[in-house]
Amino acid sequence: MNNENIMVTEEISAEQQFFNDFNKSLHKIGRICLIAAIIILVAVPFVYGAANNVMPDIGGFLNGLFRVGIIYYPVALAEFLVYAPMLGVGGSYLSFITGNITNMKIPCVMNAKDIAGTEPGTPQHEIISTISVATSAIVTTLVIVVGVILLAPLQPVLSSELLAPAFNNVVPALFGALGLKYFLDSPKIAVIPLLLLSLLCIFIPSLISQTSLLLLPSGGLALAIGWFLFKKNKL
Repeated sequence: MNNENIMVTEEISAEQQFFNDFNKSLHKIGRICLIAAIIILVAVPFVYGAANNVMPDIGGFLNGLFRVGIIYYPVALAEFLVYAPMLGVGGSYLSFITGNITNMKIPCVMNAKDIAGTEPGTPQHEIISTISVATSAIVTTLVIVVGVILLAPLQPVLSSELLAPAFNNVVPALFGALGLKYFLDSPKIAVIPLLLLSLLCIFIPSLISQTSLLLLPSGGLALAIGWFLFKKNKL
């Protein structure tokens, strides 16, 4: 091996070592922030309850938590498995703390990835993902602050009957626009799950309110189709 190849190898090793150290620091900071966020979220209602002497029955609280949690635990696991590879380490911690993952964080990361030309799993993507998610969180916070300040003056406009149909369709329009990009990027994978879920929701309207649970079978079906097409070299 000549000196040039040795220098290239050493440079790659140094970059990989920096990447590993960078991720370790992100994991450390991210875990601390996640634990702190969980403690704060759980503590706030209990602190208010204790201060006003209206503490709930612990048995009833745990029973209610179990009944609600049994629905959200599978969804949380599925979202983690789907989102983490796209968001990277830093982006995942920031996203799961600040929320709005599907409708804000994921589109920001994917758009930044396309602009910067990075690939998931690379050091470049980790940095781009973290910056884009942090930017999204800051902008969201600023918009919320402005919205809260202007909430009272704009109340007559926001409660107008003329705008009510638009507000009722914001979420479907938003997710439809976001989903279209991914459907067009992988039509062979998306068409069957999209068709099946659309038919299910048409013939069984009650499933429309269970879209979070439908994420599991539809995601599994998409993975199975992608694996099949990959094996057949048709992707």
